[in-house]
Amino acid sequence: MSQQTKKIFISGMHCRSCELLIEDQLKKIPGIASVKANQKTGQVELFYQGQEPNSETIAKEIISAGYQMGKQSSLPWLSNDYRDYRDLLLAVGILAVIVFLISQTGVFNFFNISVNETGLFTALIVGLVAGVSTCLALIGGLVLGLSSRYAEAHPEASVKQKFMPNIYFNLGRILGFGFFGGLIGLLGMALGLSSNLLGLLTILVGGVMIFLGLKLIEVFPALRYKTITLPAKIAKVIGLNKSSIEYSVRNTLTMGALTFFLPCGFTQAIQLYAVSTGSFIAGALIMMLFALGTTPGLLGIGGLTAIFKGQTARVFFMTAGLLVIILGVYNITNASQLISFSSVNGSKVQSVREPQIIRMTQGANGYSPNVFTIKKGQPVKWIITSTDPFTCASSIMIREYGLSRGLKKGENIIEFTPTKAGEIKFSCTMGMYTGKFIVKE
Repeated sequence: MSQQTKKIFISGMHCRSCELLIEDQLKKIPGIASVKANQKTGQVELFYQGQEPNSETIAKEIISAGYQMGKQSSLPWLSNDYRDYRDLLLAVGILAVIVFLISQTGVFNFFNISVNETGLFTALIVGLVAGVSTCLALIGGLVLGLSSRYAEAHPEASVKQKFMPNIYFNLGRILGFGFFGGLIGLLGMALGLSSNLLGLLTILVGGVMIFLGLKLIEVFPALRYKTITLPAKIAKVIGLNKSSIEYSVRNTLTMGALTFFLPCGFTQAIQLYAVSTGSFIAGALIMMLFALGTTPGLLGIGGLTAIFKGQTARVFFMTAGLLVIILGVYNITNASQLISFSSVNGSKVQSVREPQIIRMTQGANGYSPNVFTIKKGQPVKWIITSTDPFTCASSIMIREYGLSRGLKKGENIIEFTPTKAGEIKFSCTMGMYTGKFIVKE
């Protein structure tokens, strides 16, 4: 007897877990050999032999699984399922407890250590520190969002399969850092990205993280089938014609490599070190070791997505989504301090007056002191003593005056002339560590 097919529509499916649940439920009906569900089309195919399954029986099984017969209507922006809000509230509580425990144990302070070694070992150690601090904030959220989306969409995958996106991302990161590190070592010059471009890159990453987080918390059904896709021409150039931020091996490798250009102060400090070598091989080794050092921290946070299953996985993904949103907002807030549309350029203002000498110390925890009062129109000789050049704070900039400097160990001098009264803000290139000059007439 030949096998026959019956197609039905079911509303309420939104992920691979829904497909598996419906397939398992409908296989319980006598006579049905197999079931194939598709959450994107809302269609389910029933394969059977003999008498066609009764529609009432099918509807009963579908309802018992928590779904409805019929085509999927337009999804609302806000969920009307109380379970979504119940689980989200639980996720908020879990995240609050985690944040409290971290703040009480001082984990972040423990890893905010000073690194003053030299050589290739430095790059590896700085990477280890960055991987549990600023890199974790800027890139870890992106990794967590991508790996969580993959694990949520493939609940049937093994722990090893769910962990592979993290492996590919970090592999692409190590290889990409090696390639680009070799180039800047060979060229012997910095990339020279402006503060505005750095800020826009950070905002872009933050926006992607927020989008991923909103999809993970599941209270915005209208976002379930939305994706962020690269413009067709750009995607074609880099070989990602149909890629979006959803998982694919090529896309994940490429994304890992392109994190070389994200404005992490640790990364930029090591980039300057690579530039100073004047060698392709040395520059490549330095940047590869740095990326290798960040791997344990990034693998750790991404690998969590491979462990949880069932209801536990749902709450975990919601918790991860909230964390990704927070990190995205954090990065965008920092980036706002890097962007300026002012055309002021104090370095071009000439003056014969004696300079105002300002002294400041830069360490692993930022700048001290970080507030100064200076006079308008009088040159400033800003002497910065760097005690730890391999930290985020060592890449400093004054966005309004177009000044940017990677600090070296010891004394560094920056000169400019304030042209108007008010405040002149300065910060690291991630906007995490800040300070200001108060300019008076």
